[in-house]
Amino acid sequence: MTTPQSLDERFRDAVSALRPPEHRRAPGDPVRDGGTLTGARALELFDAQLTSRHLDLAARWLRSFNEGFHTVASAGHEGNAAVAAALRGDDPALPHDRAAAFYCMRAVYRSEPPGAGPAAQRLEDAARDVLRGVVASVRDPISGGRDKVFGNPGLHLVPVISTAAGHLPRAVGLAYGLSRSPDPRWPSDAIVAATFGDDGVDQPGATAALHAAGWHDRADQRIPLLLVCEDDAPGGPAPEGWVAAVLRGRPGVRYSYADGCDLAATYDAAAEAAEYVRRERRPAVLHLGTVRLLGRPGDPDPGPDLDRDPLVGTARLLVEAGLLGPDDVITRYDEVGWQVRKAAEEVLGEPKLATVGEIVASLAPRRPLRVAHAIADAAGHATGPGAAARSRIFGGRLPEQAGPMTLAQTINATLTDALAARPQLLVFGPGSTAGGRHGVTAGLRGRGGERVFDTPPDATSVVGLALGAGLAGLLPVPELPDLASLHSGEDQVRVEAATMSFLSSGAYRNPLVLRIPALADPYGLGGPLANDNSLAVLRDVPGLVVAVPARAQDAAPMLRTCLAAAEVDGSVCVFLEPASLYQTRDLYQQGDNEWLAPYPAPDRWAAEHTPIGRARIYTLGTAQDLTVVTYGGGVRMSLQVAARLAADGYGTRVVDLRWLSPLPVADLLRESLATGRVLIVDETRRSGGVGEGVLAALVDGAFVGSVRRVAAADAPVPLGPAAQHVLVGEDAITQGAQALLAR
Repeated sequence: MTTPQSLDERFRDAVSALRPPEHRRAPGDPVRDGGTLTGARALELFDAQLTSRHLDLAARWLRSFNEGFHTVASAGHEGNAAVAAALRGDDPALPHDRAAAFYCMRAVYRSEPPGAGPAAQRLEDAARDVLRGVVASVRDPISGGRDKVFGNPGLHLVPVISTAAGHLPRAVGLAYGLSRSPDPRWPSDAIVAATFGDDGVDQPGATAALHAAGWHDRADQRIPLLLVCEDDAPGGPAPEGWVAAVLRGRPGVRYSYADGCDLAATYDAAAEAAEYVRRERRPAVLHLGTVRLLGRPGDPDPGPDLDRDPLVGTARLLVEAGLLGPDDVITRYDEVGWQVRKAAEEVLGEPKLATVGEIVASLAPRRPLRVAHAIADAAGHATGPGAAARSRIFGGRLPEQAGPMTLAQTINATLTDALAARPQLLVFGPGSTAGGRHGVTAGLRGRGGERVFDTPPDATSVVGLALGAGLAGLLPVPELPDLASLHSGEDQVRVEAATMSFLSSGAYRNPLVLRIPALADPYGLGGPLANDNSLAVLRDVPGLVVAVPARAQDAAPMLRTCLAAAEVDGSVCVFLEPASLYQTRDLYQQGDNEWLAPYPAPDRWAAEHTPIGRARIYTLGTAQDLTVVTYGGGVRMSLQVAARLAADGYGTRVVDLRWLSPLPVADLLRESLATGRVLIVDETRRSGGVGEGVLAALVDGAFVGSVRRVAAADAPVPLGPAAQHVLVGEDAITQGAQALLAR
């Protein structure tokens, strides 16, 4: 591993050995014959590269006495300053963790606020902001001391917070949304740029993004996206190597290569690629050969790769052009180093986050009154100015006039109402135009037009597209085929979606309502994938809203709440729809139609509003003997058991949680204390299931009484009738209830 001292010494030695030419080039001329990079711009880029290098050295200096907490170095990747220079200052960009030079160059091009100061001052300010992230200062312009990321809303830089290349699906979605959103931050001809390392090229994020970008391009859906892969493989990237082969072979995505250690070549290649994307509104990938000069402990020594130091390369370019002499380069290097060290000393005394409240302040704002007002406003629009449009989108037959509906029909009608009321709403997923796997979105394409569309089938692409579209000011409502599909895209939900507001101090948000046919069917024949009953991956995601409507009566108000929360607060909502109940009509006996419900007319929306974190309570008999806490399919089964208990003289309260995150703790405790006996009916597995959270809430709430738990077995759901032995059924609920009542 190269040390900062050896890297510094080698730079000085290499520059001192350079010799000026006999003929000097003018600053306005190309710095190299046949190129487009002028001498004046090359000098600007060199200053950004120098600042980046000294930021790496300063981070290690701060770490040496435990005042710096991030030392991932950009040394060897300073060529990405040329990529920043090839873009416009209002092109949104998602820079990866070796993008210090990119950040610094973007700061030089900053136009807001007016009169932001000369380039040297902008570079100094950029260095100070980067170092604020290194020392976890609350004045860090993007995360407020929560993490070290290259982001800044004033520079149109979106922070990258995921695993390797995990941000690329979001970049695809943002590019998709740019030309389809009225977001004033970015002009209609802007393009999206995202940088990533070669270590991410085989990761799910890169694979999904490259596939999705080409897929949408082939579908004639323009994606103005420039992906930049910075390849620092030892020995330099091979023109016919694996990374090049992976990137070059993507259908619908234009490929180009440049030596990222050669500033002039990088600038020309980046400018040409950016111009292509901007002109054609089509995706491209730029493959840059870079080098890793300051690795982590245990990384191999760069060896001969030290000769490819991009700072030495740029110094040679400037000296050979006669724009600087060797002594000028060293003087410039030392001056920048002094400025960066001075900034590092200044940020040391800045405050850090001091309380949990400060830390979570930007996590997931909850403004229930605003959400309620948004629903009331939507109802007023639907009965007033939007009444004619609503009638047209429903073909003249309003859903409230259609009679009682199933769960699936209610969701379909609610989505139609949302399409009529919100021009920024998108409904998409694999096969969405044909209704999706369960037919829930059938007919929406004819009502919503191009705002209802199909996507590639993988969850990473679907969720990533939604996150980028939400960032662009749209309101995405994607659908996954089943709960098992979520697991391949959970990084997008957990890291990219739920953490964006937290790590950008609320500057960026990705409103989202992710619909998933979920939970298991005791009489289904799908096996462990189609019949997945695990929700553990969602339970510990901070700020995530998880909704489970058990019946049509709850589906419409809960979905409206999720849509309003996404719109008003930027909430990330997962809307789990019990697939086994989509077409269920009866509750107690065949033909009673008790599980159906009429669709509420807009004048009832406000009165039937269902706030996040509020349960529904059913009372049977005296309701004094037993409390059953459940959700989803467990509600119907528990009501059937409670009816039989009532016939035997026992009164039951059935608590439909409806919201699994946040849990309706106040309702849960109140209804549990009313009887002193609690039966938890949990469709998920005993280990890691929802029931564990309910038990913890009871303990934390000082509940004193008897508690039993009925849950699915800790096993995948088998095929056919054997599923009934793993999943919760009415017999198990009855036995649990009787055991509690016998106490």
